[in-house]
Amino acid sequence: MARVIPTAQPPPEEVPNVMLWRLRRNPLRRRTDLWEAWIGLGLLLAVLAVTPAVVFLTGDTAHHHYTQIARHQAQTRQATTAVLLHDAPRHPEPGSAEARETRYPVEVRFTDPNGHVRTGKTDVQPQLSAGSTTHIWASTEGKITGPPMTAEQIRSRSMGWALVAATAVHATGALAYGTAKRALQRRNLAAWEAAWAKTAPRWTTSS
Repeated sequence: MARVIPTAQPPPEEVPNVMLWRLRRNPLRRRTDLWEAWIGLGLLLAVLAVTPAVVFLTGDTAHHHYTQIARHQAQTRQATTAVLLHDAPRHPEPGSAEARETRYPVEVRFTDPNGHVRTGKTDVQPQLSAGSTTHIWASTEGKITGPPMTAEQIRSRSMGWALVAATAVHATGALAYGTAKRALQRRNLAAWEAAWAKTAPRWTTSS
C-alpha cells in the first residue's frame, strides 16, 4: 500500500525574522534572506538620509507659499467698521458662558478698501441692536473676510506640510520594503515547491 505524500510546507519565514540574523553566516540562511536584509538596511539608511532634506525643502517651500499669500491678503484686505442693519437675535440664556461665546449672522453695512459701500453678513454677539457697530475685515472685492494670516499661522501650516512630507518618505520606504519582501517570499515558495517536487517521490514506498 502506497504511503500518502505530505503536502509541501515551506519553512516559516520568521526563523527568526531579524535583519542581523539574515546578515550573519548561517547554514539556514538562504540567498534571498541576505537580499532581504540588504534591501531593508539600504532602505532604512535611505529614509534616514532623505527625510531631513525632504522636510526642510517641503517646509521652506510651504513657508514661502504662505508668506506670499499673507502678503497678498495684507495688500487686499482692510480692517473697517460695519453697522448692523438689523437687531441680532437674543440668546435663550443671557449672561451665560455659552451666550458669551455664541455669535449670530447679521446683515451689516460697511465700506470696502476701494471706498464702495457694501452690505453683507457677519457674525456678531447676541442682542446687538440695529445701528450698533462691529469690527470686520473687508477685501477689495467687496466681501467680508478674515484677517491676513499671521506669522504663527504661517509657521504652523509650514510645519504641518513638513510633517506630512516626513510621513510620506517613511511610508514610501515601508511600501518599497514590503513589496520587495513579498517578491522574495514568492521566490522562496517557488524554489521550495520545485525542491519538494524532486523530494516527494522518495516518500512513496510500495508494500
